[in-house]
Amino acid sequence: MKIGELSSKTGVSIRSIRYYEEKNLIYPRRLENGYRVYGEKDVERVKAVQLFLELGLNTDEISPVISCGSFHPVDNNSDCASTALSLYRKKLEKTREQINNLQEVERELENLIDFWTNVENQGKGSDVK
Repeated sequence: MKIGELSSKTGVSIRSIRYYEEKNLIYPRRLENGYRVYGEKDVERVKAVQLFLELGLNTDEISPVISCGSFHPVDNNSDCASTALSLYRKKLEKTREQINNLQEVERELENLIDFWTNVENQGKGSDVK
């Protein structure tokens, strides 16, 4: 399939697909005329890249894991498992930190809403005669 069809099948822009190729996340075949030709494995890889990006990883972080080949645990070797585990553990730690920060922001916003609700209610109460 050509790049436009890969884009349609994955919902990923042609520009992004070319970027993934530049970052060595996908490896299309090249025809004699230089056209890229993609297969079903490329569809799987592009979808995997998208999943990793949604998880908050960047392409440099994705590269070592995706270079292991398959994304199914049965097919991975122990080196790939170590790489993946290290990456996922670091990402989980960062995610937990972000959750804690967001919970702090949530508490602060709740306090501010309570404060300004009281101010608003006091202002309405002084207008009543």
